[in-house]
Amino acid sequence: MNALNDTNHNQPDDLAVARNVLRIEAEALQSLSASLNGAFVEAVGLLAEASAAGGRIVISGMGKSGHIARKIAATMASTGTPALFVHPAEASHGDLGMIVQGDAVLAISNSGETAELADLVAHTRRFGLKLVAIVGREISTLGDAADVALILPNAPEASPVGPAPTTSTTMQLALGDAIAVALLTRHGFESADFRMFHPGGKLGAKLRRVRELMHSGEELPLVDEKVSMRDALLTMTARRFGCVGVTDAAGTLAGVVTDGDLRRAMGPDLLDRHAADVMTHSPRTIAPETLAAEALRIMNAPERPVTALFVVGADGLPVGILHIHDLLRAGVA
Repeated sequence: MNALNDTNHNQPDDLAVARNVLRIEAEALQSLSASLNGAFVEAVGLLAEASAAGGRIVISGMGKSGHIARKIAATMASTGTPALFVHPAEASHGDLGMIVQGDAVLAISNSGETAELADLVAHTRRFGLKLVAIVGREISTLGDAADVALILPNAPEASPVGPAPTTSTTMQLALGDAIAVALLTRHGFESADFRMFHPGGKLGAKLRRVRELMHSGEELPLVDEKVSMRDALLTMTARRFGCVGVTDAAGTLAGVVTDGDLRRAMGPDLLDRHAADVMTHSPRTIAPETLAAEALRIMNAPERPVTALFVVGADGLPVGILHIHDLLRAGVA
């Protein structure tokens, strides 16, 4: 037991190690941010120009830089910038054919001397393709060959044993994210566009439009404002949304009758009153092109939560109804 206790006592402080790693990498990211200059703007401009002309951003790197390159390509592709990863070794064995006129290349190498990138770099020079490099040395073969070289600041790796890529790959990834976000901003890419590339999962559900989830046509619980509450209740019960919309002579939504309105109007003459006498005037509505996530926010408004919203077109006419259950089924809530 004493030997075991001594062994545990001599274990390194894992939290201290982790915090030191994060401190070193955070300081490197601060240095990276401070080092950005006109070269970054020029690099984004070259990539944006290729993308706008119908080209793709081809991203490549070897080893750990290759893993970073794959992630950057995925980020760009999901945010409106067509991009793909090409393995530099495979490029030398036929995959150079994937890189065509009009494409631009983003090559990543911490040393700037990665031999496997040589054929790919030569390909860009032969066919006049724009080449942007992310390198860790101010003077390097890759940096010298590139149209624009983005030089990572000199920062220590976080590993105390050997040159295991840690800080350098963190900076590569962060710089790739910065390029991707700058490109999507230039393209005017918005959250509404995001769903085209993320149709699955909770994020995709939140980015769906109300018109995709609403009930319409014969499912709509609507009555004329002059209808008796007896008939309004029949419509309300048949449609099972817990409410009924009340329209005026022009067909626009004048109000809504909910369970709460019924309780407040309860009396011996309730069934003989007109729907317009019981309804809540100017109810909350939503447009068909609104995002599902926004519909959920409106329904959950703390001052007056509701379980259903009528969907109204630009002309004021009701075109659908959205229930909280529709959002639940779609995975929004």
